[in-house]
Amino acid sequence: MKALLLLLVLAADPLVGASDVDPYRVLGVSRRASQAEIKKAYKQLAREWHPDKNKDPKAEDMFIKISKSYEILSNEERRANYDQYGQMEENQRPHQPHQGFHSFHSSFHFDESFFHFSRSGRDFADSKYMLHFAQFNSEVLPDSYQRPYLIKITSEWCFTCIHMEPVWKETVQELEALGVGIGVVDIGYERRLANQLGAHRTPSILGLINGKVTFFHYAVVREHLRQFVESLLPQRQVEKVMDSSYRQFLDRWPEENKPSVLMFDRRAETPLLFKLAAFAYKDYVRFGYVDQGLTETTEVQRRFSVNTLAPTMLLFKENAEKPADVIQARAMKRPIVDEFISNNRFLQVPRLVNQKLFDELCPVKQFHRRRKYCVLLITSEDDAFTSGNSAFRSFAASNTKEVLRFAYVYQHQQKPLCDTLLQDRNTILPQVVILERRSAAGKVVYKEVMGGWNGSEEDQRLLQEELELLQKEPAFLSLEVTLPELNNELAAMFLIRWMNTAYDYVSQLYLDVLYSNWREMMPILSLIFSALFILCGTVIIQAFSEPGEEKPSKPKPKEPPPTSAGPDGAESSSSRPPKKNFVEVTELTDITYISNLVRLKPGHINVVLVLSNAAKQALLKKFAKEVFSFSGTQTLHYSFLNVDKHQRWMDSLLELSPEAILAEQPGEEDDDEGGADDYRRDYTGHVLALNGHKKYFCLFKPVFTGEEAESSRSSDEDGGARSRSRSRSRSSSRSRSTTIQIHHKLDRLSLWMERLMEGTLPRHYVPSWPGLDKITPEG
Repeated sequence: MKALLLLLVLAADPLVGASDVDPYRVLGVSRRASQAEIKKAYKQLAREWHPDKNKDPKAEDMFIKISKSYEILSNEERRANYDQYGQMEENQRPHQPHQGFHSFHSSFHFDESFFHFSRSGRDFADSKYMLHFAQFNSEVLPDSYQRPYLIKITSEWCFTCIHMEPVWKETVQELEALGVGIGVVDIGYERRLANQLGAHRTPSILGLINGKVTFFHYAVVREHLRQFVESLLPQRQVEKVMDSSYRQFLDRWPEENKPSVLMFDRRAETPLLFKLAAFAYKDYVRFGYVDQGLTETTEVQRRFSVNTLAPTMLLFKENAEKPADVIQARAMKRPIVDEFISNNRFLQVPRLVNQKLFDELCPVKQFHRRRKYCVLLITSEDDAFTSGNSAFRSFAASNTKEVLRFAYVYQHQQKPLCDTLLQDRNTILPQVVILERRSAAGKVVYKEVMGGWNGSEEDQRLLQEELELLQKEPAFLSLEVTLPELNNELAAMFLIRWMNTAYDYVSQLYLDVLYSNWREMMPILSLIFSALFILCGTVIIQAFSEPGEEKPSKPKPKEPPPTSAGPDGAESSSSRPPKKNFVEVTELTDITYISNLVRLKPGHINVVLVLSNAAKQALLKKFAKEVFSFSGTQTLHYSFLNVDKHQRWMDSLLELSPEAILAEQPGEEDDDEGGADDYRRDYTGHVLALNGHKKYFCLFKPVFTGEEAESSRSSDEDGGARSRSRSRSRSSSRSRSTTIQIHHKLDRLSLWMERLMEGTLPRHYVPSWPGLDKITPEG
């Protein structure tokens, strides 16, 4: 049985008994290689053998060997230990006996967990960091706005997790002492929490800060994990301070309304401890770092007499010349830093800028012995109030009793609060109010200090007497009122919040694409591909549709022909924007016939108005009004045909298309008595849409909508008119020649043009276009 267990252990862990694994050979470097060469070789091999990038079955084992080798060679102490004793394990000591048995024992412990024997020490150590769904949302998620969390995703059946256990233990011990939150999620028991975090495989390591989850994608090495936590923190949380900038840094307390902390150390980069503290207290204190190793910081060190032998922290309030508190220690610990900052997180006289600060500075009364009285100065930021505000701060500095808290507000910033406290609207500012909060709903008892406040000695004496009387007789505060909630003066603008949210979204999208987190990317990819599919489908449909039916692109500007007609200010039902303020209309003659019809480009249509000499001006003006909104369409051309000259051409065209004749004169016989030669159809007001390439045309027949034309509708609209005699038709034709009747012939042309663009008009095909070389003789 033991032999079987040993065989399983060796098969599961290729690094067991790793004395034969040479880290120099794994990384491909010599024993004299520098740290830069080792790091370069490691990065190249890590990219090549990362299990997410390399699908080779041996990639995972090789990646573990690479990470373990780099972990040894990147640390000079471990590297020297390996060079001297040939030991890969960090917890081994020189001349340790029974090295091979130790490796076997460690691996055998792993196999116990595989066969569900007693729990290993690793599982017991992780138990205190185990996270549950309810605990995560109620405690960890809100706490992530004060400190970052490093969370490991694991399970009982994760054999690969064993390789990272030693590194994880060391990292947890180091980072937890600095203030980093630690968590472990067992994906087998907390599947709901794992889905919320977006973790779907083990092992995984992720960071949580400000409610945002970021995955760790590098080799599990302690230095990489430390850098990962450091990368989660805001980059400009701590400001680098030099001799030329320390005065500006310390003098910004009125605008920032926060104390300032300067940390001095000899490290080139800001220590992680200080960055974590700055993130935890970002709402209360401003942080700056001074590198004592730079010559550009000698003045600030000499100015405040900073000891260069140990890290030092100076805290400044309103007085930028002298620190309000100092701390110095060779081994700066997080509890010391927390106590130092929390005891000094407010200015001596802070400005009330939001409700949160008001609640912390002037808490609600809970017990008689824990009374807190708030002395509030209602003032303004104008220069005329500067001396009074300074005198109030000086008075507060001399009254350091725990029961008294001093603060001030600007009336124009907190107008609802000031109007509630100042019952007399004619009160002259500045004004001092003493109050005590009785409930979280805003109920307070208060009293105004009579006489206002200008900072004189008399004002200070009166205020001092009021405060002494208050401590002897708490009933001294006789007025009672409910205060409104304070305005948040530090709230970011909507645009800034939107930009920050967009930046976080784009950053997360980039990381998902970079590291192939396809499970989280599927909804976004589905939306993108759906939009592309619709777009491509639209393009394909337009490409295979009739060229004359599509809406073409914008035309290139060209010189207008000499004949044109203006729209005369008419409005059209179409929404297409015209490209010019006039419509180009050319006459269709035997000279322009070939270019404007027979050899017309494929997909182009010539819209031809049929008119007579008598009706030319009236019809052209009406025609221009109706087609003006379509004049920007590149495939449409506009012409007119004089029916007095080319009556035969119209007759020939309609004869070539019998269905057009039926549509023109339904029920009329051409061989009626009276002679066909004596009869001439009235084509005035007809419009033809001629497609020269495909040899078809669409026909518009006049439709009368005016009141004057009720008795003279065209023969294609009125059945009674079609049954009358030809002599009656000729008389009716003559009666339609008036200006008002001609004007109404094209009333519905714009609707017909809409149908033409949609391709829903009936098409009359002809075998060939009739010639236009003959002119109709005048009768």
